[in-house]
Amino acid sequence: MNPIVPIAVYGAAGRMGQAVLRLAFDEPRLAVVAAIVRADSADAGKRLRDDLSCTTTLDASVAPQVLIDFSFAGAFDDALALARARRIAFVSGTTGLSQQQHAALREAAGTIPVLWSANFSIGVAVLDRLVREAARALAEWDCQIAEAHHHRKKDAPSGTALALGRAVAEAREVDASTIGYASVRAGDIVGEHTVLFAGEGERVELTHRATDRTIFARGALRAATWIAGQSPGSYTLADVIRTA
Repeated sequence: MNPIVPIAVYGAAGRMGQAVLRLAFDEPRLAVVAAIVRADSADAGKRLRDDLSCTTTLDASVAPQVLIDFSFAGAFDDALALARARRIAFVSGTTGLSQQQHAALREAAGTIPVLWSANFSIGVAVLDRLVREAARALAEWDCQIAEAHHHRKKDAPSGTALALGRAVAEAREVDASTIGYASVRAGDIVGEHTVLFAGEGERVELTHRATDRTIFARGALRAATWIAGQSPGSYTLADVIRTA
């Protein structure tokens, strides 16, 4: 039997943090040992279970193997610093990161296992594979990426759209700036991404639609379970599904 992996959730008061907690509480392979929120959060001190309350710091007596971060760009640095200081594997789905923050992730991978993804959907991980294959096979075709999310999402294009653009660029060995993006922010759309390849007289569209936010939480927990046994380094969701 696989050992139980203790995890801490950073950004526990947010929608994704709450979704991660709900699923983790019912996952026998995981044990939630900390739920961390901002110092000014109304949820600070909130009791989640008899043995767990929301805290603003990670107590020295608590020893998670993995820190799952679904916060925001302004809080990301503190989350990563905490993982590095405590030598905890780091799984993050925080988007809107700067180039400096991505560089910090790469640096952290020298001492801890790190897995960052703009989208923890297993379906999107498969979409990434298909996009790379199509980009190589249709190298002369135009490529555009369209994405839609709920009206509260601030960053545009989405982190997932940009990641798909990088996938196309890497497959074609071109600069990612050659890829065009279109963004929609409306209603309660969970997430839709379409990669369009257009040639003369024909086109190929690869689309993923998310209808339930729990798919992202489920993917993050799968990644956390997997990364707990890995050596320091930088990993992707593709590594997780490749070794499943």
